[in-house]
Amino acid sequence: MWLIFAFVSAALLGFYDVFKKKSLKENAVIPVLFLNTLFCSLIFLPFIIGSACGTFGADSMFYIPPTDWVTQKYVLLKSLIVLSSWLFGYFGMKHLPITIVGPINATRPVMVLIGALLVFGERLNTYQWVGVILAVFSFFMLSRSGKKEGIDFKHNKWIYFVVLASMLGAVSGLYDKYLMAPPENGGVGLDRMTVQSYYNIYQFFMMGAMMLLLWYPHRKRTTAFRWDWCILLISLFLSAADFVYFYALSLDDAMISIVSMIRRGSVVVSFLFGAMVFREKNLRSKAVDLILVLLGMLFLYWGSH
Repeated sequence: MWLIFAFVSAALLGFYDVFKKKSLKENAVIPVLFLNTLFCSLIFLPFIIGSACGTFGADSMFYIPPTDWVTQKYVLLKSLIVLSSWLFGYFGMKHLPITIVGPINATRPVMVLIGALLVFGERLNTYQWVGVILAVFSFFMLSRSGKKEGIDFKHNKWIYFVVLASMLGAVSGLYDKYLMAPPENGGVGLDRMTVQSYYNIYQFFMMGAMMLLLWYPHRKRTTAFRWDWCILLISLFLSAADFVYFYALSLDDAMISIVSMIRRGSVVVSFLFGAMVFREKNLRSKAVDLILVLLGMLFLYWGSH
């Protein structure tokens, strides 16, 4: 069952990337991200209040148990990691084609695997090494496709932003494994709704401070902000994708490495929209790069069994 939820999360995540790209077109990044955190917080605030008031019982999938600071500090750290990833990712998404950003983000499971190798002492088998090599080769091929559009991977700061966003996203995935794993398995054993609800709240306050201190005083000298209904859709699809993701991880026998890989399948959705809606260029060569990424994910999947 957790595999089905992982695929649903991947599809929702693909639409999230599409609405993010649409919202950021000729728009100010920080207000868009601030509104995203605001709407996500408003989505989960009723669950926090309802759980405290008894509207949602302990047997409800929306129930959020009471927590103390010991628990909240773990969630606060996750908020810092995720928000840092979003900041780099949003700026990169604004300035690069989605058909380039998507495949780069799709290499995140490789980063998770390498992180598990370095942090948890896991060893890679032959299939996993093939997956890693294919992912690295696809990144090289993608850089060649980017040059046709005047994007030099070595000297383009937005490429570095997207890579940093992916690396921080991989750190977040490894941290999720630690947060969700029961104490007997070396984890913290946090409730999934606690993590998802409160990390959105913390991000809202962080982005609020960033809006007031960094963007608002200089708003007339930077890209103007304009409202787009896709901003609301960003929050709705992201919240739904994360809710299904955390629910999948909470099920018995769920494997974070497999769930993480399947979620990167969202690149198929974003790539198709990049081709059909955004009319991006050099799709044939990028499609080859995408196939290499997906093939690498398949080898990682086989190697994890």
